[in-house]
Amino acid sequence: MPVIQQKPVTPSGRFYYKNKVELSNKRPEKALTKGVHRKKGRNAYGRITSRRRGGGHKRLFRTIDFRRLRLDEPAKVIALEYDPNRTAHLALLEYSDGEKSYILAPEDLKVGDSILSSHEKIEFKVGNCLPLNQLPVGTKVHCVEMLPGAGAVIARSAGSGVRLISIDNGQASLKMPSGEIRLVKENCRATIGAVGNASHQKSTIGKAGRNRWKGRRPRVRGVAMNPVDHPMGGGEGRTSGGGHPSSPWGQLSKGFPTRKKSKPSNSQILVRRNGRRVK
Repeated sequence: MPVIQQKPVTPSGRFYYKNKVELSNKRPEKALTKGVHRKKGRNAYGRITSRRRGGGHKRLFRTIDFRRLRLDEPAKVIALEYDPNRTAHLALLEYSDGEKSYILAPEDLKVGDSILSSHEKIEFKVGNCLPLNQLPVGTKVHCVEMLPGAGAVIARSAGSGVRLISIDNGQASLKMPSGEIRLVKENCRATIGAVGNASHQKSTIGKAGRNRWKGRRPRVRGVAMNPVDHPMGGGEGRTSGGGHPSSPWGQLSKGFPTRKKSKPSNSQILVRRNGRRVK
């Protein structure tokens, strides 16, 4: 899937690199889609908790099978489709009884391929889903469960994949794309291969309007505000320095850890993404 630059017909087109992919043009499966209310950065009380969200193109939410519970039943890939809600593409599967489902499309998966999900050891093939203890050490996987049977939560964005580095005492060690090493149960299931559409990272926005299509509103710099609005605001003329970059409420924005120390899954992290071992 190459990244291409077309002949510009507008000024913004000079800086636009397009991620060219071969996908189906058909409408998504009606039974697997639903409308979802977009929160626009508001919480349950209607107050803005995440700034600069709102607008954007209407989207249909595709229901994705992250659990792969139809075991030992081969499914045929009948289409590769676009999903506006994520960076990865989707593969539409059809089972022998006619039931259809969506999964994240792995790299090198093609229309017409047959894939399988199982609790036992099966053929080593991209798109097959099986427990980590049935995979050889060194395998690259995606859509990994954190709890057995709970559904995939790790490595789901375009191009991402984690490396299985060891299995010991019922625990599997996984190396994340960030460099973090964490433990999960050895009977957690994962899908062989990396998520497809890796060239998504190389495409560019091209113009401000494309961010608006995505529901991202403009960002005002703190130094351009008044002192009443931001800790970095005010001053005669253009000012710089005088304090560390921060949010309007004083939270540091560069290098300040925001992960909760009481998070239950902290105990499963062996090496953080900065390379430091957890004490």
